[in-house]
Amino acid sequence: MTQDAMAAQMREKPGFIAALDQSGGSTPGALRLYGIPDGAYGGDDEMFRLMHEMRVRIMTAPCFTGDKVIGAILFEKTMDGQAQGKPVPDFLWRERGVVPFLKVDKGLQPEADGVSLMKPIPGLDALLERARGLGVYGTKARSVANLASPAGIAALVAQQFEIGAQIAAHGLMPILEPEVLIKSPDKAGAETILRAEILKGLDRLPAGQQVMLKLTIPEEPGFYAELIAHKGVERVVALSGGYTRADACRRLARNPGMIASFSRALVEELKRDMTDAEFNAALAAAVDEIYAASTQQG
Repeated sequence: MTQDAMAAQMREKPGFIAALDQSGGSTPGALRLYGIPDGAYGGDDEMFRLMHEMRVRIMTAPCFTGDKVIGAILFEKTMDGQAQGKPVPDFLWRERGVVPFLKVDKGLQPEADGVSLMKPIPGLDALLERARGLGVYGTKARSVANLASPAGIAALVAQQFEIGAQIAAHGLMPILEPEVLIKSPDKAGAETILRAEILKGLDRLPAGQQVMLKLTIPEEPGFYAELIAHKGVERVVALSGGYTRADACRRLARNPGMIASFSRALVEELKRDMTDAEFNAALAAAVDEIYAASTQQG
């Protein structure tokens, strides 16, 4: 079965997950980085069209295959779009061997008690059913911790596991993403609280149920080893969080068992005006560097 093959790949295959899930709030910045200024398009439809073109250019590049990129996280409009005339999730899995995931959160609430919880996600059940019908394997939902706040982080993790249970009920694999900001005034302290709260949530999972975790690369190498080894975890992936690719890869390589799920660090050198040869070479170099950091660790 396709779902079983995807699950085996996510559990066992060396490689990393590409995060191609910039949403409305982060798309203008991603386009600027790509070389498209704000004034080059008018309105959201044109903005998302340009973003989709960029993503398709990445997904159809020769290096973007399951040999090194084992999964890709998609924005909803990307999931609903096409690549080379095929629905994107189907193209990724059948043509590229890349497991498709979907970003489902709708952004963050204002910070309270040192954290920013997810906004409500209206229509989530319908979205999950549509995603499953399109061949998506799992989902990702992000919230943020800024301060080492025990009450705030406990609430953040509780919300992550609650949404994760709703996602799992639809037969999809939830990626829980409680990000600790790299500029937190006490990043290590926040990570200590976060690890303890995640372990509580994992220990309460129903028998046989698993989640994936997407976490900021910790200050202490190997800090999340207990999470990586937990029976309730399919895989632990790392977000780049604003680090440059070189810095993110250096930090990741000190954390055995974590693999990358980078967004900006993957595409930071890609530009719209590159020739296809230049674009493909730059992307291949990024893929190789991130793959090495995800597989050659110690």
